[in-house]
Amino acid sequence: MPRIFDNIESHLVQALSETLTVSQRADFCVGYFNLRGWRKIDDAIEQWSGTDSNCCRLLVGMHRPPEEVVRKALLADPFADTIDNQSAIRMKRELAEAFRVQLSMGAPTNEDEAGLRRLAAQIKAKKVRVKLFLRHPLHAKLYLLSRADVVNPAVGFVGSSNLTLSGLGHQGELNVDVMGHDSCEKLAKWFEDRWNDRYCVDISDDLVRVIEESWAREKLVPPYHIYVKMAYHLSREARVGLNEFRIPREFGNLLFEFQTAAVKIAAHHVLKRRGVLIGDVVGLGKTLMATALAKILEVDHDLETLIICPVRLVSMWEDYKDKYRLRAKIVPMSRVSAELPELRRYRVVLIDESHNLRNREGSRYRAILEYIQKNESRCILLSATPYNKTYQDLSAQLRLFIPEDQPLALRPEKLLKEMGETGFIRKHQCSPHSLAAFDHSTHPDDWRELMRLYLVRRTRTFIQTNYATHDPDKKRYYLTLENGERSYFPIREPKTVKFVIRDGDPTDQYARLFSNDVVDLINHLRLPRYGMANYVAPNPGNPPTQSEDNQLRNLTRAGKRLMGFCRTNLFKRLESSGMAFLQSVERHILRNYVFIYALQNDLPLPLGTQDVGAFDSRVDDSDPDSHAGLRDLFENDGDTPETDRERHNRREQEFLTAAKEIYQEYQDRYKSRFAWLRPALFTDGLIDDLTADAQDLLKVLAISGDWRPATDAKLNALLDLVTNKHPDKKVLVFTQFADTVRYLLNELKRLAWPT
Repeated sequence: MPRIFDNIESHLVQALSETLTVSQRADFCVGYFNLRGWRKIDDAIEQWSGTDSNCCRLLVGMHRPPEEVVRKALLADPFADTIDNQSAIRMKRELAEAFRVQLSMGAPTNEDEAGLRRLAAQIKAKKVRVKLFLRHPLHAKLYLLSRADVVNPAVGFVGSSNLTLSGLGHQGELNVDVMGHDSCEKLAKWFEDRWNDRYCVDISDDLVRVIEESWAREKLVPPYHIYVKMAYHLSREARVGLNEFRIPREFGNLLFEFQTAAVKIAAHHVLKRRGVLIGDVVGLGKTLMATALAKILEVDHDLETLIICPVRLVSMWEDYKDKYRLRAKIVPMSRVSAELPELRRYRVVLIDESHNLRNREGSRYRAILEYIQKNESRCILLSATPYNKTYQDLSAQLRLFIPEDQPLALRPEKLLKEMGETGFIRKHQCSPHSLAAFDHSTHPDDWRELMRLYLVRRTRTFIQTNYATHDPDKKRYYLTLENGERSYFPIREPKTVKFVIRDGDPTDQYARLFSNDVVDLINHLRLPRYGMANYVAPNPGNPPTQSEDNQLRNLTRAGKRLMGFCRTNLFKRLESSGMAFLQSVERHILRNYVFIYALQNDLPLPLGTQDVGAFDSRVDDSDPDSHAGLRDLFENDGDTPETDRERHNRREQEFLTAAKEIYQEYQDRYKSRFAWLRPALFTDGLIDDLTADAQDLLKVLAISGDWRPATDAKLNALLDLVTNKHPDKKVLVFTQFADTVRYLLNELKRLAWPT
């Protein structure tokens, strides 16, 4: 009776290996061959010499796609579909590619690598010879082994197992052994007939080549080649865009090469994903590129464009529209709420300075979003600063054309690795493959991967490196203009302009501000508004409501980090300019007194954002404590308070009076911008620390005295630079803070250019 091998009680791989050790030759026929599965039996074959009588012949059947099998079965004469030489060559090439794809699946292991290298060596030594049967699909599974045994010279195994890891060792298979002389001879003849068939082709060399070009190769791949291959695959969409579109004739040779590339790549994004954000840095021609992109969509797809821009840019866009004969309508940002609800359909919406639409609650944002959704418009967004403070700035702009629950081709992998997919879904109740999922990620890598699909952004350094021509005589890079002239990139040479601080001189304003007394006062501030959770009453007389409890849970106890940022921010403002520092001190005092006023009168406390990003001058140059410049609290798509209430108050009573007015403004005009909590939910320590900080900061104001621009040594050094050293040059002034910009602008106008 034959033995049964079902890979449950009896495993085929064990019987096959044992029989191979006493055999001299093997003939295998399988429907499918997994290259990694060979390592299960290669040890026994390694001992063979590779002669015709001491080798393994492997015959692989040709699996065909299901649709081809159905087509053949439905032919009037199924046998009329015979193979020819050209088809045989094509099928051999296809199978070689299938083996290549097979090796690209799954994670490589050391065992797989060693096994594949042994297979390649055995094929080279003729110990293994592989042929592909092409005449018709061959699904037979035969393992026939010959040995020097007079009684039983051959053993066969017939059944369902392919030469794969699962076929040899996993359950779900059924095989039997064949021991009889007559049966084995018939199996041998059956194998020989197919091995010698005209359409049975040798693929041994092809398999060796596939292995030696894979990750299992003996020779290591140079790291640079890996880098180039990664770049090739990552740039696939950019290459598709470059080949798919052409610039309309209206633009002639006006666009630089880097602008042409950006337009074509952006066109691909708009058509494939319904939107693009062109985020090149200032001065690289985003307006011209956006016009060319809109013209491509008009010429190739008959799409008209609605241009939304700040009112100061309307005339510029009108000029571009007329010059390039663009079928478009221009609407100022300030008019979108009034005009868009009744405006006819435009299939493309171009938004200049789209970073102004960070606030999804603003009326302008809602009007634009509703128009885009109603008309199924595609979006072109322009911004040199798409990211201002948090990643939600990017999310708000992307949501104009990507619904938050729309399935995306990627996920925030860093966040999911941190939380676990199940934990993420349980906490945030949204699909990991959605824009809403990215909203919860603070990992730069997650956002880089997302923006790679929607953002076109280049810097001057990138353009100089990849598109500019080098002038060896001038040792500078340049771009060639349409008329043939050269536009050279500037060479930046940093130089220091020094000003003197006279320590100990009571008339030196900066000496007073940098004194140990001021530094100590700043370092010892308690800053209770940035650690409110530390003041929550453990057992308030009137317990918090459900809503209040949720707000209390959201208060951070990580106040030390925020406090550190606040102190650092104050010192950075002092480094920027004395005026900016004093303004920030006054605002901080004023915000403290707003809280003190509320606590003294048992009024709800207005809790604003406790975001660390508010103190990061790299992304936000406004003062977090500026009540008139509290941009994140008051900004409503550009609708900031009309009057500036920032007062240079020195006396406590004046601050209290101003605090009362501002509190009323918070309640009347900006109530929705704050979370409001009852004073009874906090301990008395809150008002004590608020008052102590206010008093200490009032001491700082007393030490500084009134700020006098005429004796501002730093301002005078800049004034000398622009009026005496470089009177006829364009001078760019970079500063971390908007307050410094306003101060310098006012004083330079007054002192340098009074007329």
